[in-house]
Amino acid sequence: MAQIDIDTLRAMTGQEIGVSRWFEVDQARISEFARVTEDEQFIHVDPGRAASTSFGGTVAHGFLSVSLLAPMSFDAQPTIKGQKMAVNYGFDRLRLINPVLSGSRVRGRFRLEDLTARGAAEYMMRIDATVEIEGIAKPALKAAWLTIIYI
Repeated sequence: MAQIDIDTLRAMTGQEIGVSRWFEVDQARISEFARVTEDEQFIHVDPGRAASTSFGGTVAHGFLSVSLLAPMSFDAQPTIKGQKMAVNYGFDRLRLINPVLSGSRVRGRFRLEDLTARGAAEYMMRIDATVEIEGIAKPALKAAWLTIIYI
């Protein structure tokens, strides 16, 4: 991804600024996320029991889908010249719309909604983020994601 300056980024307001590669959400990833977060509900870790649910198999945690936004954004969004760091500020809106079945592939799509100066070298970026599921029209999640960029 090419580097751009902050004014070039600001000029991209209202536009899609990147689409990530596909990320595999296999049972190993789901099970490891369950272990780390101590959320080992059977719909995530027990394929046999999960097969009898309306999902028909295990599904990723909603928060696993949310956590993939970070590597997806690193993969897709332009880097800013002079950027020292960026920190997650949170979400104005976050909706988990569609479950991600084990074995699915997902990717992030990012649209710049706003870029506001908060000081001489600090900017608040508002991104409309969507996590798409390969082959399925309805996305896994939609979010209004806030990040602070330090130049």
